[in-house]
Amino acid sequence: MTHLECAAARGFLLPARFLVREAGAGAEAWVAVAMESDGKGAYVLSNLAEVVERILSFLPTKALLRAACVCRLWRECARRLLRTQQSIAWVSALEPGPSDSHSLVRALAEELENVHVLPQTVLYIADAETFSGYEECHGQKRARKRNSKETAIALEKLLPKRCQVLGLVTPGIVVTPMGSSSSRPQEIEDGEAGFALLFPKIDGVKIHTFHFFKDLKNRVFDENKFTEAGLKNNPELRVVLLFVYNSWKSGADRFLHQIINPLNEKSIILAGGHVESLTSLTTTENNTEAGDSCGVVGLAFSGPQLQSATVLLDQDVIDERTVEAAMQRLKAASIPEHNTIGFMFACIGRGYQYYKTKRNLEADAFRKFFPNVPLFGFFGHGEIGCDRIVTGNFILRECSDIKDDLLHGYTTVMTLIHLGSTKANQV
Repeated sequence: MTHLECAAARGFLLPARFLVREAGAGAEAWVAVAMESDGKGAYVLSNLAEVVERILSFLPTKALLRAACVCRLWRECARRLLRTQQSIAWVSALEPGPSDSHSLVRALAEELENVHVLPQTVLYIADAETFSGYEECHGQKRARKRNSKETAIALEKLLPKRCQVLGLVTPGIVVTPMGSSSSRPQEIEDGEAGFALLFPKIDGVKIHTFHFFKDLKNRVFDENKFTEAGLKNNPELRVVLLFVYNSWKSGADRFLHQIINPLNEKSIILAGGHVESLTSLTTTENNTEAGDSCGVVGLAFSGPQLQSATVLLDQDVIDERTVEAAMQRLKAASIPEHNTIGFMFACIGRGYQYYKTKRNLEADAFRKFFPNVPLFGFFGHGEIGCDRIVTGNFILRECSDIKDDLLHGYTTVMTLIHLGSTKANQV
């Protein structure tokens, strides 16, 4: 509905018919009840909040926001509905797109018209090769008609202006197809792929992005930046996902330990890995020095209802039996599976070649033990994590009495994050 239609829709009947065509047969049935006669229909749709709210509940969020333009009653109903939409949604891209656009851009443009969520925070990850403008052709790379900056801008323009957006590109992608949380997750080590996780506002949960980069003029990291990022003096902090970029730069290892070591002293989950590059971070001002140095970006999850666990699949995990043993350790954490999301951060050296050409082994093992939890992640250049559990009573259990080494290579880190119970639709 255009702004002109919103202004002209004071009689309610025209916008109702227009909107229910978008919503489908369920909404049409409710409008048919409300519109037994023109007079009664106008009264119902302009006065009975229960009926209006039921009708509007069939609308995806973008259509719901347009419906909120009609009148005060519809706006109030739309606001109440938006507060109930507290389940994660996601958009997946598994097929190559046109040469001038990454497939994730096209998928996001289409699916944002259908999702029942207003995203406040978005994490998108795409394959580095095609996102950055190259494709394979007869064993050689050739330029495509796009670059990573243009693709990132195209993705950001599709999302709400006030939305926090964190975008990364990596050598490979782990993604659950759209449609159902029980869909089989895919390890895509080559080719065009990506996903966008859409986090709405969730009662009792705060999600925020952060960004630290190495100051080329100062060897000492200012730990006051932890407080500014909500990573210090925050008793409700439960989970931190960390992503390292430009880790090949001089001084990167020392800088990373300056970030990791203080966080490792806290009773929180730490997980993540090394990525190819950072492509979007809309809450941070552009800084040329940040792009020239190594850096750490991520998402911090705070809230008393959060529960999380991680397991490390080290170099001793070499076949289906040992992978499933690691999944059993994760299952033993007893993290609730409703409104829970899984992450897989794997070394680029693992995958089907590591498991002697058996594809999708780790993702399939995760699905075997967590059939209704969607799994996302990437293949990268190093992993962050260990065996660790943060339970509902906030007790931290670790795999050893001393603080674990969180930085690894040639491993996989599996993570569960439970965002608490919700009355909204399940993931």
